[in-house]
Amino acid sequence: MSPSIHNLDHIKQWGKSLEEASRVMIMIHGRGANASSILELAPSFQTSDMAFIAPQASGNTWYPYSFLAPLRDNEPALSSGLSVIESTITRLAETGFTRQQIYLLGFSQGACLTLEYAIRHPNQYGGIFGLSGGVIGPAGTQWNSSGSFTGTPVFLGCSDTDSHIPKARVLETETLFTSLGAQVTTRLYPHAPHTVLADEVAFIRKALQESRLPSPT
Repeated sequence: MSPSIHNLDHIKQWGKSLEEASRVMIMIHGRGANASSILELAPSFQTSDMAFIAPQASGNTWYPYSFLAPLRDNEPALSSGLSVIESTITRLAETGFTRQQIYLLGFSQGACLTLEYAIRHPNQYGGIFGLSGGVIGPAGTQWNSSGSFTGTPVFLGCSDTDSHIPKARVLETETLFTSLGAQVTTRLYPHAPHTVLADEVAFIRKALQESRLPSPT
């Protein structure tokens, strides 16, 4: 992988400090956005025990082309972006967080990167929230089919007419995660814009309220 493309040191944080938090959410911004903009969602989740951290993509883009392009066309940036999530989780584990205390959220390009990371690394996470995204690769891509999410709650929300994210890929993503043991909720919003919707925020807020875990040891 290519850590020189996306620098892990460029991380912003909101909410509890990692020392005080009992849970943490990694938030991945979309193309053309930044770490600060995705963190603007955090107060809406109304949690008092969570740290929210958001890495920053170089040039505000995790990879150059559509998530439906051949994988090689988006390299080495794609692998670099995936390595940022992996390295962030590794750092959190060293701090004492288990996978069940780690939540993953992404919007648009960030949702695609988040979901692609998760499908390559099945585990029992606290939750996975993909807002306007799907797993990465052109039609006919063969994704990981081994491992288990062990009941991890996964939320997929998207417009049913999104010009960037085909409805078929959202449903394909749902099938993949379900096949590996995730508890998937998919909501396709009729003719909705390509943005984070109030219903999605409300769903995540409720999911976080219902899934509190003990503090890390």
